[in-house]
Amino acid sequence: MVPRIAVAVVTMGNRPAEVDALLESVAKQDVPPARIVIVGNGCRLPEFARRLALPGEVTVVETDENLGCPGGRNVALARLRELGDVDVVVELDDDGLLVDPDVLRRVRDLFAADPRLGIVGFRIADENGETQRRHVPRAGNADPMSGGYVTGFLGGGHAFRTAMLDEIGDWPARFFFAHEETDLAWRAADADWKILYAPELLLQHPKTSPARHAIYYRVNARNRVWLVRRRLPLPLIPVHLAVWVAVTLLRIRSLGGLRAWFGGFLEGVRLSAGERRPMRWRTVWRLTRLGRPPVI
Repeated sequence: MVPRIAVAVVTMGNRPAEVDALLESVAKQDVPPARIVIVGNGCRLPEFARRLALPGEVTVVETDENLGCPGGRNVALARLRELGDVDVVVELDDDGLLVDPDVLRRVRDLFAADPRLGIVGFRIADENGETQRRHVPRAGNADPMSGGYVTGFLGGGHAFRTAMLDEIGDWPARFFFAHEETDLAWRAADADWKILYAPELLLQHPKTSPARHAIYYRVNARNRVWLVRRRLPLPLIPVHLAVWVAVTLLRIRSLGGLRAWFGGFLEGVRLSAGERRPMRWRTVWRLTRLGRPPVI
């Protein structure tokens, strides 16, 4: 069966030129998507449905408030379920760009070839072709052109099999921002779905730092605590957190950043993390064999 592909884009309405360019790059794909869903995350976007000549069925959804990245993507997924008949969802950052015209075709072929492939991660590179180290989804190998099966994926550009999402659930909306990809990837791995990093699938994206967001240090720490409380076996939780406290003390040089990080850490301990569904020990071993044990 040839998978039917949908494209989902979430935007806060503050990058209209970038969204136009992204959607134009989607329109130039040699395999057009069956559906496109554009979510205005706490903003109005009525112009998109009228101004651009896009392939497939285009749906614009607007939310009354900013639900964060995972919450906005869940809105898109919910609308796609209502519309039906989609097998793969490609989610793209609103300031990204599909440079090559065959990205969706390659995505389609990858999922058609392996029924247990759940997630495909794209390579993210800036306009000069440079990939930041944090965008290479493996420990110990910084080569962005080295593809293969991995333990995580890149939030800026990726594709999901909808059957996998129906089994494991959608994004953890309460995270709002930071570590939501790891939560979803660990659930996928625990359900025996494969995660593939495919560097031939390029999303051009400006070079950025996550610390550009004012809430970064706080939610990064809070969500890390939530992540391990939700997904790790009990003996691994203190190990993982101890590793990351040490890493944080080495990385963050500003007193304000450290204060925000540890404030978020305590928030993650005090507040409910939501469901607890720890991964099996065989999943821990599988992630370790793939090069990233879940304590790193």
